[in-house]
Amino acid sequence: MGRTVAHVLKIVMAITFLGWLMMWIVTPTNLWRRQWRVQLRARTNSTYFGTSGANILVYCFPMMLISVLGCMYLHLKEKEHSPSGRVSNRKRRMNGGSWWTRPFLVKGPLGVISALELALALMFVALLIWCFTVYLGVNLPKITKAEDGAQLWQAKLERASSWLGIVGVLCAAFLFIPVSRGSVLLKLAGLTFEESVKYHIWLGHIVMTIFTVHGTCFIIIWTCSNELHKILEWANDDISNVAGELALFFGICMWITTLPWIRRKMFELFFYTHQLYVLFVVFFVFHVGTGVLYMLLPGLYLFIVDRFLRFMQSRQSVRLVSARILPCEVVELSFSKKPGLSHSPMSTVFINVPSISRLQWHPFTVTSSSSLEPEKLSVAIKCEGQWTGDLYEKLSSAARSGITPFISIIRHLISRNDAPKEPARLLLICAFRNGRDLAMLDLLLPASTSSSELCPLQLQIEAFVTREQGRPESQALLQTVCLKPTPGDVPISWTLGPNHWLWLGTLISSSFLLFLVLVGGFTHFHTYPREHGTKYVYPVWLKGLFVMFFMCLSVVVVGVVVILWNKRKEPMVDRQVRSMEMEAPTATRSSWLYDDGREVESWHNQCFVENVQVHYEILRKFEGSSTGVLVCGPTTMRSDVAAICSSATAKNLHYHSINFDW
Repeated sequence: MGRTVAHVLKIVMAITFLGWLMMWIVTPTNLWRRQWRVQLRARTNSTYFGTSGANILVYCFPMMLISVLGCMYLHLKEKEHSPSGRVSNRKRRMNGGSWWTRPFLVKGPLGVISALELALALMFVALLIWCFTVYLGVNLPKITKAEDGAQLWQAKLERASSWLGIVGVLCAAFLFIPVSRGSVLLKLAGLTFEESVKYHIWLGHIVMTIFTVHGTCFIIIWTCSNELHKILEWANDDISNVAGELALFFGICMWITTLPWIRRKMFELFFYTHQLYVLFVVFFVFHVGTGVLYMLLPGLYLFIVDRFLRFMQSRQSVRLVSARILPCEVVELSFSKKPGLSHSPMSTVFINVPSISRLQWHPFTVTSSSSLEPEKLSVAIKCEGQWTGDLYEKLSSAARSGITPFISIIRHLISRNDAPKEPARLLLICAFRNGRDLAMLDLLLPASTSSSELCPLQLQIEAFVTREQGRPESQALLQTVCLKPTPGDVPISWTLGPNHWLWLGTLISSSFLLFLVLVGGFTHFHTYPREHGTKYVYPVWLKGLFVMFFMCLSVVVVGVVVILWNKRKEPMVDRQVRSMEMEAPTATRSSWLYDDGREVESWHNQCFVENVQVHYEILRKFEGSSTGVLVCGPTTMRSDVAAICSSATAKNLHYHSINFDW
């Protein structure tokens, strides 16, 4: 029954999305502007929503419906699989692939992209071009003379610039969807947060290019017509030029700091400047009004929901259980978590250390497996950079290491190596700068496991040291430190309880209904009586401010109610800090990778050592009938591997990558 309902929901969501997309396609045509929109406005125009009712119905309601149905769909799919059998979408694709998922463009400004990504990008650009050209074709022939003494070319340029801004709104409607980390839409599309960030970057470049051209054209028109005073106009009953200029200014500030050489060398400047998105959105709404706001509301609304949930989750201090300190300046931090909370391999968590910075949240790849370590969540953090050095002094360090995503995958496979669909042979190829970094391989096994299922996994490790010619004579000790619980610390848990997707759908639907009630009541009891039968026009920017306030208020009110309701249902024992019994080590131990005749800790480590080969030479070629290739590392490394996998002689290689270079 559940599977049938899931299929029905999937079909309904697909039809709804195609219909929503079709409405964007017909928006610039006379069919919409002269027929459909006129009829819709006649039926939806009321004292509650006014002329904006049509935009809410056409552009907003379909995506909100997809989000709610998507939560129901994911809840049903989650119930079909046990937590131990849950695998990420990327992991399901590792055993094979099709030509449209293989790397198509390897070298270029967009990085490594597949044929499917290129096709979707070209279709999106074609949609933007279609809308703009249709707008021009419909409206420019009607302009035969200019008003107020302006020249004809100025009148046409002004109209073309206005329609270019509407095309920018279409692009902005998708802008916030990729950066909603827990968005149901990303989950439905099978995308992780790391994969979707690049789409946000692409959309951001397109949006800012369009809006910059839009604003520049108006400045040119005002300059040529000696009307530069319009730059300082803040109209209450029409478009506010000052608000648009401020929005463009904040957008350009964010745009400049996203340049790779600024973002990578001055990340804090990029991070703090990007918080200007709040002012960008506010002044953008002041500029365009509520009618246009409803056209991009779904993505913005889901982003606010996601941001609120992340804010609530970040208010609690998490219990840090232990830390494994490696000689290569790497620390594995293990946090307490509720056993029922499961995660997929290569999941990402954001960590904040208030004693270093209350504002900075740094992402790290989870190295633990929820099925192998049900009560722990671990991350491996490498010491690099200023923030990293400060954290390392507190028994931590922070920077992304290319091997960390594979740690979680291998631990996950260890716990379910009897699954028939898993690869028969797993080959891990890793490169390290020096010999001491080989200690990172110690993290492939959890600190507190006695699993004997490692050898049947057929795991082979080829480790290459690139900047040393021979094995070092000695190796520093690996140390495990157990930490005492701090009052107030809690295990990592769900923000919305075990039935996360079901409660998220409840939050989205209930808050959106409350939002519509607030907007309808505000319009019916406040703005409509003041405008009806008079010449008074309620300020556009003030109406937009109230709509944005109602949007945030609805999410906060319903979100707090849902969270508190789930807290009440939790047993009292779950609210307390779980004390994980773990004896403090009486001595430190050396890495088993350097075991030269010494007794290793356990037999499964010895079996693991037999499958590890350390090379101080050039990588040799490996062949296989059908091989999934997952690469994590610098941009040049990913490009080189993608070039190999996309060649005609490597049709058996299926390329996948993890990108940390945001």
